[in-house]
Amino acid sequence: MAKEIKKIVLAYSGGLDTSVIIPWLKENYPGCEVIAVSGNVGQGTELDGLEEKALKTGASKLYIEDLRKEYVEEYIWPCLKADAKYEEYLLGTSHARPCIAKRLVEIAKKEGADAICHGCTGKGNDQVRFELTIKAFAPDMQIIAPWRIWNLKSRDDEIDYAEAHNIPLRISRETNYSKDKNLWHLSHEGLDLESPANEPNYNKEGFLELGVSPEQAPDEPTYITLHFEKGVPTALNGEAVDGVTLIEKLNAIGGANGIGILDIVENRLVGMKSRGVYETPAGTILYHAHDVLETITLDKETAHFKAIVAQKLAELVYNGQWFTPLRESIAAFVDETQKTVTGDVKLKLYKGNIINAGVTSPYSLYNEQTASFGEDDDYNQADSAGFINLYGLPIKVRALAKKNW
Repeated sequence: MAKEIKKIVLAYSGGLDTSVIIPWLKENYPGCEVIAVSGNVGQGTELDGLEEKALKTGASKLYIEDLRKEYVEEYIWPCLKADAKYEEYLLGTSHARPCIAKRLVEIAKKEGADAICHGCTGKGNDQVRFELTIKAFAPDMQIIAPWRIWNLKSRDDEIDYAEAHNIPLRISRETNYSKDKNLWHLSHEGLDLESPANEPNYNKEGFLELGVSPEQAPDEPTYITLHFEKGVPTALNGEAVDGVTLIEKLNAIGGANGIGILDIVENRLVGMKSRGVYETPAGTILYHAHDVLETITLDKETAHFKAIVAQKLAELVYNGQWFTPLRESIAAFVDETQKTVTGDVKLKLYKGNIINAGVTSPYSLYNEQTASFGEDDDYNQADSAGFINLYGLPIKVRALAKKNW
């Protein structure tokens, strides 16, 4: 099969895994051309010098595709509008992978590639997310997953391989956390974090990258106001702003106030538990603000049912099933619920806390007169007696019947 593969498109980040993979592919698929593709979903400086590195290690060319706008509008916003969370995790890696993989397929078709390669481990979730997306758009494309077939068994083995092949690395054995960074989040896994008994070194210089720990945050709070239109955030502090810029600004503001640090043990798709630390300043703020706005703009039944749907959507996204009929159908339902989710949310950010400071909407269902403990014209408190009698009738009937049991 190796002889049939002459051109491979590689999902390339320039990190440890993909740095090693290019020379490994050249060794194991003799004569093959390796085309590296990096999807820019907000990695920032991690993309610096990537082309030179890819070419030096054996790639024939490197595509750097700016996917940030698409990532925000077509992947992040649908999850935000749904309030989709997987065990508190705000899906930072999960919804970035289908965005990148879709572009991988487009380039593979353009280049006439025989196979697509990724550097995901055989224990992780990302292998599923990449490959299900590839199957959705190129069902006959061959997929190469080196971690499932090569002799390297650990990240230390990869570092040994890189040193033997003179591949420059940005990490050392001591700082060898497995990280994933994009516009939405930064994840940390491995090393001391593999034991849930260990407290993360939040205050150690260089550990947190998107912000500071709550202890190091300012002693004065920061107030912000977010405006939403149909569930989508469109303005910050009265200034209209596009999605990419908004997330960048909120990452800076939230990070400076110690917002968005999450330490969890999650249940991976492949069956094991995994401990990770996530930094998601902007995402944490936006989810909170969106939730607050929905408290006054969604009716009770819709809000409660939407919470059930949100959990299912989060599972689909986490499990790599973005391009499926059910995910698309849930998104359509969510969009319907968001028609009145328009308004302003004011928040106070203080040492890792997000404190509500006011919410308004032209579609608010909150009626101060009805909610008041005082007298009002549209609610007769005496009516509640009849309601309780009817609502509690099954309980009363059963209690009376039990006397004869």
